[in-house]
Parts: sequence; structure tokens; C-alpha cells
Amino acid sequence: MAGQGLPLHVATLLTGLLECLGFAGILFGWPSLVFVFKNEDYFKDLCGQDAGPIGNATGQADCKAQDERFSLIFTLGSFMNNFMTFPTGYIFDRFKTTVARLIAIFFYTTATLIIAFTSAGSAVLLFLAMPMLTIGGILFLITNLQIGNLFGQHRSTIITLYNGAFDSSSAVFLIIKLLYEKGISLRASFIFLSVCSTWHVARTFLLMPRGHIPYPLPPNYSYGVGWTGQSKPILLSPLETPGKGQKQEPRSFWSYALSRRFAWHLVWLSVIQLWHYLFIGTLNSLLTNMAGGDMARVSTYTNAFAFTQFGVLCAPWNGLLMDRLKQKYQKEARKTGSSTLAVALCSTVPSLALTSLLCLGFALCASVPVLPLQYLTFILQVISRSFLYGSNAAFLTIAFPSEHFGKLFGLVMALSAVVSLLQFPIFTLIKGPLQNDPFYVNVMFMLAILLTFVHPFLVYRECHSWKETPCAIA
Repeated sequence: MAGQGLPLHVATLLTGLLECLGFAGILFGWPSLVFVFKNEDYFKDLCGQDAGPIGNATGQADCKAQDERFSLIFTLGSFMNNFMTFPTGYIFDRFKTTVARLIAIFFYTTATLIIAFTSAGSAVLLFLAMPMLTIGGILFLITNLQIGNLFGQHRSTIITLYNGAFDSSSAVFLIIKLLYEKGISLRASFIFLSVCSTWHVARTFLLMPRGHIPYPLPPNYSYGVGWTGQSKPILLSPLETPGKGQKQEPRSFWSYALSRRFAWHLVWLSVIQLWHYLFIGTLNSLLTNMAGGDMARVSTYTNAFAFTQFGVLCAPWNGLLMDRLKQKYQKEARKTGSSTLAVALCSTVPSLALTSLLCLGFALCASVPVLPLQYLTFILQVISRSFLYGSNAAFLTIAFPSEHFGKLFGLVMALSAVVSLLQFPIFTLIKGPLQNDPFYVNVMFMLAILLTFVHPFLVYRECHSWKETPCAIA
């Protein structure tokens, strides 16, 4: 009998979205925070005697050492954001939801307190705080992705929605920047984020399972507490019910990790992600150069970039596309007797290809040194990034067994993190030998992005081979 208030699974979904939207991926709002740090003279001592105040265009534009230090912090933070996903994914698989979330809360709260009490004299502590902040954030995301299992045939939509919320939390640093310009100190903003950890703790024990949310859901599955109302079991549609074609022989984690399917997915993710990280990590310097050192224009475009980062509006379309295609292919599979697992994988092909295409358009626009065109660049960047992480998580849930999801998700993110370390030497190359001209680097990236189309092509070929020989499923 239903109680009063929201059903438990809906309350879990909404509060999880709020958690990802407000906290998990704030690292991607780094350009807004860099503007505040520069105004507070963080690493200003590296600029030498000739560097002027923040409003001095020449001093700000020419401070290569300060820009490199901020780029290095972002490189380290983004590396840890991905690399630590493998051990944290193992923790999630092995010790389950409650332990993983308590670790996330510890890292996140410690990081926000460190940032709150830093100053220009202790700016080096950012090298500790930003990685801790990202580790906590990615753990929040991992523990929330399983909520998609509660929604049956809409599972991919929910997963991509959470990834979009994760991306959109970059707007938090924009809010901190705008509050700073209104007189609210950096310390006050980060102390507030620290206090919010009490809400994370309450959600952990009241609205999240102690273990994992299984998929498919067993009959009468329950979790959490019923203060929001009695949770009804979420029953799968006939299309989501495992059938004969979906059963697989148990295989080891490493048999999947060393497969060609996983290897090309890693290439696809690593190349696109590296371009995104390089763009975000160097955006402040790029805008400063394009604006001729006019810091008022830099601030305007930094705000515009942050305003466009609301990826939660873009990501669900990717999930809806995958869910619709999966339902269509599954209906065809029941008529033809094909494997429903195989046709579910086929539904990921348009999403993978569209993500690569969006990134190529983003790279082309970013390569044109025209400041007004960067508004279009910002829009393409957030759509591409929302599709990237949504497609990544959804593909892994469809292409590999759920019992290995945490480890495979962590492994692909960890290995892609190693590739993301290239962003700092590339930034140094642009600033040094290339004399602030990124043309050759941009051409190199566009060629690399073209390589990512191989992944959806191979998945497409694999699907067609399954239709001809259903026993070839791996």
C-alpha cells in the first residue's frame, strides 16, 4: 500500500540528480575559478617584477609561468578524476554503495575545506585539493549511475541524464565567481560546500541502498527507508526481460578488459576526452590571447562558457536515442529470433558516431581564432562532452556484464587518464616552440578525432556478424 509523498525510487532519482548537478563534476568549471585565483594573486610571484595588476593587459597576458601552473593543477585534477576511477570502481564493486559514498564524502569535504583556507601564500595546496575534489566527485557519480537500474527500459536515459548533471555541475564555479564579484569571499563559498556534506551523509543512509541496485530488478526489490513513501517494485517490460539470447557463459574480468571491443572504446574515449581537457585547461590563456589581453572581455567570455555548461539539458537526448533504438531492435529480435543482447549493442552505434561527429565540429570551431565564434564552440563543446560521458557509461552497461561494470568503468577512465597527461606537454609546446599558435596541434587533434569513427564502425560490423551467426556473441 503506497504511503504519502514521493515514491522512494523517484526521490532517489531527484536527489541524485541534485547531488551530481551541484557537486560531482565542478572541476570542469575550472576557467571560472582560475579567474578568481588570478584576482587573488595566486602564483603571481612567478610572474616576476614586470607583471602588472589584474587589470593590466600586458602583465596578465604575458605571465606564462602563472598560466602553466594553473594548467598543471587542472592536468593533475583531471588525471586523478579518471585514473582513480579504477580503484574506486573496485571499492564500489567490492564494498558496495555505503562504503564508497562515505569515502567520497571524506575526500570532498577535506578538499573544500583546504580550498576555503588557502591564500596566495599557500596556493600550492591546490595541488592537493583539486585531485581530492575530483576523486570525491567521481565516486558520487559512480554510486548514482546504478539508479538507472530502477527504471527498466528507460535505463540509458537515466544514465545519460546523470552524466549530463555531472557535467553541468561545472556551473558551480561560475556561481562562485559571480558571488565573488558581488563581494562574497572564496572562503565563504567553499565553507558552504563543506557544510553541504551533512546532506550527502543523510542521503547515503536514507535514500541509497547499502549494497548494489541489481539489474534486472528481482520481484519486490526494496532499499533505503520509507519516509518518502512506499517504494513499488519496478517491473521490467517484456523487452527488458532476459531471454535465451541474452544468457552468456560467465567470463573473467580480464577477458573483457583485453577484448578488442574494450580497446577501441578506450581509444574513442581517450582521444575525445584529451581534446576536451586541453580546451578547458587552456581556455583562460586562449581567451586572453584572442581578446588581446582585455580582461573585461575575458571575463565576459569566461561567464559565457560557464553558462553554456548546463549539459544536463543535452545528455538525456542521447539516452532517449539509445533507449528508443534498443526497444526497436529488441522487437525485431523477437520476430527474427536474434539475440536481444546483440541488438541492444547495435543501439549504441548512432550514439558513438554522433559523439565523434560533434567533437569534430567542436574542434573545427575552436581552431578558428575569431572571438565571437567561440560562443558556438562553447555550445558544441558542452553537447559533445555530455554525449561523450553518457555514451561511455551507457555503452559499458550494455556491452559488458553488470558485475564487472565498476571495474571496467574505472579501468577505461584510469587508462584514459594516462592519455590525458599529454595535455600539459601539449600546452607547453603551444606556449613555447609554437609561440602561442595552436594551428598544428589543432590539425593533429582533428586527424585523431577522425580515428575515433573506427569504434562505432567496428561495433556496427560486429552487430551484423551476430545477425548472420548468433552464436558468435562475445
